Amino acid sequence: MSAPVTTLTEAITANLAKVNDPEIRRPITELGMVDSVTVDDGVATIRILLTVAGCPLKDKLRTDITEATMQVAGVSAVVIDFGVMSPEQRQGLQATLRGPKAAEPVIPFAQPGSRTRVYAVASGKGGVGKSSVTVNLAASLAARGLSVGVIDADIYGHSVPRMLGADGRPTQVEDMIMPPQSHGVKVISIGMFTAGNAAVVWRGPMLHRALQQFLADVYWGDLDVLLLDLPPGTGDVAISLAQLLPNAEILIVTTPQMAAAEVAERAGSIAVQTHQRIVGVVENMSWLELPTGERMDIFGSGGGQTVADSLTTLLGAKVPLLGQIPLDTLVRESGDAGNPVVLAAPDSPAAKALTQVADRLALRKESLLGKSLGLKPAGR
Repeated sequence: MSAPVTTLTEAITANLAKVNDPEIRRPITELGMVDSVTVDDGVATIRILLTVAGCPLKDKLRTDITEATMQVAGVSAVVIDFGVMSPEQRQGLQATLRGPKAAEPVIPFAQPGSRTRVYAVASGKGGVGKSSVTVNLAASLAARGLSVGVIDADIYGHSVPRMLGADGRPTQVEDMIMPPQSHGVKVISIGMFTAGNAAVVWRGPMLHRALQQFLADVYWGDLDVLLLDLPPGTGDVAISLAQLLPNAEILIVTTPQMAAAEVAERAGSIAVQTHQRIVGVVENMSWLELPTGERMDIFGSGGGQTVADSLTTLLGAKVPLLGQIPLDTLVRESGDAGNPVVLAAPDSPAAKALTQVADRLALRKESLLGKSLGLKPAGR
């Protein structure tokens, strides 16, 4: 004898609680997306309310919901009816995720209780491989099981979506923006909002507002690490970052070439004015490994260590050289294919060097500054 319909309905609902929304990564039951569940002669009919009509991950939801429902004994078929949330329901979802709407945008990573490690990847000049370093560090950290986000803050020269293979579009729910994901990394870029390969022609105030929206209006969830790919130099975006995220730590990328190193030192010296910490220096394109096993120093040598030593003297605090990344055509090929080299060819020399840098960033201890230690004075 089959189980009562009410019991089947409860069992299905319990299984649906194990299905996460692909964008928000929380149970669809918790998000109010399950409107109704009915069972008739073994056929389960489930009405699901999407945040927007053109939800890009509807097929993923359909597959996951069907799989979870078919695991319930007594269910022979599943029919999914997709609807759309009303404005009131979307407002309720926003309140669930972000709390009551604030008068001013709130940047969660700038709040005292934030446990997200924020790394701003900077360089003095373009062409040193800053974006390649950013996406590979992000992919490597995500592969460890960390929750990772990337902001492509290089508004004029955005390239992160291609390098990460993030070809999806953001979804808007009321005032929130749901970022696409690729290789387990959440990513947002101005390139996701422009038509084709259109140029972005903005001045300082618009750049500041774009960065503020990426930080406050995008729903990032609980991130372990947030990486920002900054434009080269010490211009508007670097200044805005210091204002919006004063707790961000700077990661300097340079090449061994002394001319590039001198410019990188200037980019790092902005930390003196903004009182931000420099987490370290990465030297990219350090050498080319020849088939004979010899190394050819195409761009010279020693630039990365020179930058680290100079910034250590300038700041009065140790700035380490975190790693040296050799020249490797696989880095370029994998970036063009949207599959970072740390995932596509993890045993390649460049991937190993990048992974070692990610190891050092992942193992950093959380600061206790400003946090309660839960200690009580001894009684007399």
